[in-house]
Amino acid sequence: MNRVLTIFVFLFFLFFSANATADPCNPRAQPGKRTLRSDQVTVLINGYSESRIPLLQSLAATYAGSPLVSSVLVLWGNPSTSAQTLARLAQNLSLSSSFGAASVSLVRQPSSSLNARFLPRPSSIRTHVVLICDDDVEVDQRSFEFAFRIWGSNRDRMIGFFVRSHDLDLSRKEWIYTVHPDKYSIMLTKFMILKSDYLFKYSCEGGPRMVEMRRIVDRMRNCEDILMNFVVADETNAGPILVGAKRARDYGDARNDGGDERWGLKGEGVKEVGLSSRRGEHRKRRGHCIREFHRVMGRVALRYGYGKVVNSVGEQGLCEKGGHLVLCDQ
Repeated sequence: MNRVLTIFVFLFFLFFSANATADPCNPRAQPGKRTLRSDQVTVLINGYSESRIPLLQSLAATYAGSPLVSSVLVLWGNPSTSAQTLARLAQNLSLSSSFGAASVSLVRQPSSSLNARFLPRPSSIRTHVVLICDDDVEVDQRSFEFAFRIWGSNRDRMIGFFVRSHDLDLSRKEWIYTVHPDKYSIMLTKFMILKSDYLFKYSCEGGPRMVEMRRIVDRMRNCEDILMNFVVADETNAGPILVGAKRARDYGDARNDGGDERWGLKGEGVKEVGLSSRRGEHRKRRGHCIREFHRVMGRVALRYGYGKVVNSVGEQGLCEKGGHLVLCDQ
């Protein structure tokens, strides 16, 4: 068994070395528009924490089993993870893909930069649309299908389940990162559906200004999602679209009371891994990013969206059934 794993390690890093030198921004390497599929999505799962690997493997296998998914790429960004751990993960992911329609593969990121999750990957992405998601968010199949349908009618917009907002603090006269009850302007990468074209715009276009803004992401080790929202809003002059999910569980949310025994996620461990676990400091840092992006771009490109698109309105009246008050259409 050890010999098999050793061979797998060698082949995995041979494959990685062969692909790491390719320039993802080479215009000639980009696939032709007519060759890309619109009826399926490429799933890009960001992975970093070894403690989340069991959950990550389950999420990848679930996405691979969906007929909407062309392929699943697990983007591993932790440079400290051992070669043996990565090889075992790659082996398990490849085995899980045998149970689904889509392939599942592990991609070791060229650096720990958060910008790397938005690289175009012309040799791997063969769809017009990508799903960017985290390794600690579990979404039910119906909600995933619904979000994909909404993107089909709004192909230039960002679609997802988790949103935040920017706002102007009049007392301090500065932009801040916040949550509004009735509007939003930032789609989070917990679950974000968008055109694959935007990956190229983020990583390869925009000139010196975009280079500087990507450097801000690296310096802050945060805010790549906010910058992508700037890129899309600047292109479309429109905000993201929030859709309702029947079930979307965020294991990494700092408001969780505990973990989940199914994946070995116990107590504080899983939520402490995420950047947002330090909520007060996290918001300050992201507000700073918005102000820095404003400074470089010369304006705040973010645009507000309002309301939520739901799968079914249904009857909201309450009826008594079995001695309990429930929605009448249940």
